Amino acid sequence: MTGTETAAAGAAAATPVVTRMRPRDVFRVGGAGLRARPLRVFLSALGIAIGIAAMIGVVGISASSREDLNRRLAALGTNLLTVSPGKTLFGESAHLPDEAEGRIGQIPAVTSVTATGTTPARVYRNDHIPVAESGSISVTAARLDLIDDAGTSVTSGAWLNAATQRYPATVLGAKAADRLGVVQAGPDQRVWLGGQWFTVVGVLAPAPLAPELDTAALVGWPVAEERLGFDGYATTIYARAREESVVSVRDVLAATANPEQPTEVAVSRPSDVLAAKQATDATLNALLLGLGGVALLVGGVGVANTMVISVLERRAEIGLRRSLGATRGQIRLQFLAESLLLSAIGGVGGVALGIGVTALYASLQGWPAIVPAWAMLGGVLATLVIGGVAGFYPAVRAARMSPTEALAAP
Repeated sequence: MTGTETAAAGAAAATPVVTRMRPRDVFRVGGAGLRARPLRVFLSALGIAIGIAAMIGVVGISASSREDLNRRLAALGTNLLTVSPGKTLFGESAHLPDEAEGRIGQIPAVTSVTATGTTPARVYRNDHIPVAESGSISVTAARLDLIDDAGTSVTSGAWLNAATQRYPATVLGAKAADRLGVVQAGPDQRVWLGGQWFTVVGVLAPAPLAPELDTAALVGWPVAEERLGFDGYATTIYARAREESVVSVRDVLAATANPEQPTEVAVSRPSDVLAAKQATDATLNALLLGLGGVALLVGGVGVANTMVISVLERRAEIGLRRSLGATRGQIRLQFLAESLLLSAIGGVGGVALGIGVTALYASLQGWPAIVPAWAMLGGVLATLVIGGVAGFYPAVRAARMSPTEALAAP
């Protein structure tokens, strides 16, 4: 071998051979750094987990509540429309014409019609209760088909029939029964109604689409006219329409019920009220999501702090790896991988915690537990983004250290 060949071989031997780190090696080295500081890793990951759990919980509880509402509306029907009297031009209370029910029933898309009428009578637990203490319970005349059209049912006893509607018998709404101390219907259960005893023949379940029935004592139309001073005018008409025609029916209900004075008729869709109530929760959800975002930001700061301290504490390790041939890119990848793993641990833990919170709360409320897939995936991706941002500066700082500087550090 010539001198030139010998020198070239020596130079080649002195040149360090740079090997590429496989992804598995990058995360293995990053995981080793985390395992060396378990308590610090746990506390940093906990900050991320709390933020993600808060966000997953808010989204999951909101979705579960919305799904429960949708199921209830599907069971109750979103095709119920109500017609009630409004105000005259002079601000006085109007009333619906006697023919209003029949006219509404003639609309082709309307499948059923029923009505209730408010009476001047009051109801009390017994005849010794002062007149002023009525408990805000109204006495309402009802048609026999009300229970089907209003979307409610009887929990105790029975609904009015062709016989009991003509006699002093009443069916109490859910809240009315509670205020009157009636647990279940029966021949021995009586209330003082309109200055006479009425037998409680039934108790209704809560009526989400007709909450006014919850605080009412319902009596038959004939007995209300004969004994309770009822004038016979309907105060609320309930109409069921075909699902595809609900909007078009609503548009013509006022003019159909009172062609002469359609402006004195109020028309509503009870399911819209429930949907609007659900929409009011959006503000609270936005606030809770904001709090979850703040918690996530705090967790990101914790990750950044952990990684900066890790770089300072491991300067000797960085110097040793650099002197053994590790490149700046490999050092940068190592610490960036640690940050991503740390955030991923917090993210996965937060998603699991959020799912658990949603499932627990939904079960307590009797709702179906729903956590959208996009929320879970978004939570994990958010943590990875935060981990990448939080670990970028510490990773760059570690890569910039020269071997001599790092090894000389105390």
